Amino acid sequence: MSRRAKILVVVVVGALAAALLYLRVLAKHIFFEDAQHTEQAARAQLNASALESESGGKQSVTLYFPSSSNQEKLVAEGRSMTMAANDSDRIRQIVLALIAGPTQGGGRPLPPSADVRAVFLTPDGTAYLDLSSSALGGFLPGIESETLAIYSIVNSLASNVPAVKRVKILVQGQEAETLDGHADLTGEFAPDMSRVQ
Repeated sequence: MSRRAKILVVVVVGALAAALLYLRVLAKHIFFEDAQHTEQAARAQLNASALESESGGKQSVTLYFPSSSNQEKLVAEGRSMTMAANDSDRIRQIVLALIAGPTQGGGRPLPPSADVRAVFLTPDGTAYLDLSSSALGGFLPGIESETLAIYSIVNSLASNVPAVKRVKILVQGQEAETLDGHADLTGEFAPDMSRVQ
């Protein structure tokens, strides 16, 4: 084989290898990354829709977030939100607003990746709140940060949805023993305003 032919074979094989590598990267981008991005965008849009429901009117709500200055207390934050007409949707809106985080300082009670899977309100005033497993983490070490996260949810729900008397937190549809290894989740929680500074 002549020298020209050898060079031509090497160039063609190199071009084919580069083309195959490019197609693999392109396929990965099209089929995997775009699908994941689309799913995240759809979730964000659904959460935004739930937060900005048109079925009710604008209301002032009070949300409770962990204090950044006092590790044992919650701080109140007032907001104006368009609230849904029924209590279950209001519960979802309040929890999604807590997940979104504070706008006036304070800490997050739940990680931004947490999601509300389901909400159920019984006639006796018990709100069952089913969170995704991503809610189980990202807390400062110790029982106090987990306890503040629980009472951030409970106090915010009880203050803004009068039908809520107590809250039971589930994770992935199941009863969880703890939030992140410390705070006991096996019972129901009544509001505790002594935790607010």
